[in-house]
Amino acid sequence: MASPRRRRTVSARLVNGIIELRVPEWMGGAERSLWADRMRRRIELQMRRARPSESWLEERAQILNRRHFSGRLSWHSIAYAQQDQRWGSCSCASGVIRISSRASSLPGFVLDYLLVHELAHLEVPDHSARFWELVSSYALAERARGYLMALDHERRAHPQPEPS
Repeated sequence: MASPRRRRTVSARLVNGIIELRVPEWMGGAERSLWADRMRRRIELQMRRARPSESWLEERAQILNRRHFSGRLSWHSIAYAQQDQRWGSCSCASGVIRISSRASSLPGFVLDYLLVHELAHLEVPDHSARFWELVSSYALAERARGYLMALDHERRAHPQPEPS
């Protein structure tokens, strides 16, 4: 967006998933393209920094372990992983928990639910009544499940094209 009032500065912001670039009116197309690319990289970096990191996952899992499992659980590692069909996974034998990288942009209460769900698998490997009893100790479990169901429904209704 060219602005007659803007003299020297360039700014960008994310509006509904689209980068809105503001440049001086006098700026030519080639220079605008350079600035667009630069500002896109800057916004992408900001978005990556705003997402929960793997160290955040570890810290959050420790808090949830104390709060919901009296601190009795232990695991070998917890990290994000590329998982397109699942929101998370837990290998009980090796103590490895993986959370889908898609989940990094979800609200905190949903991410906490995913962590509680996978932590519960360290104690109960199946989805038995005992397992769901553990998961239900998280007060927002039902709400988070509904949120994930809505996302999965939307994804099935409007599938993204496969990258070529």
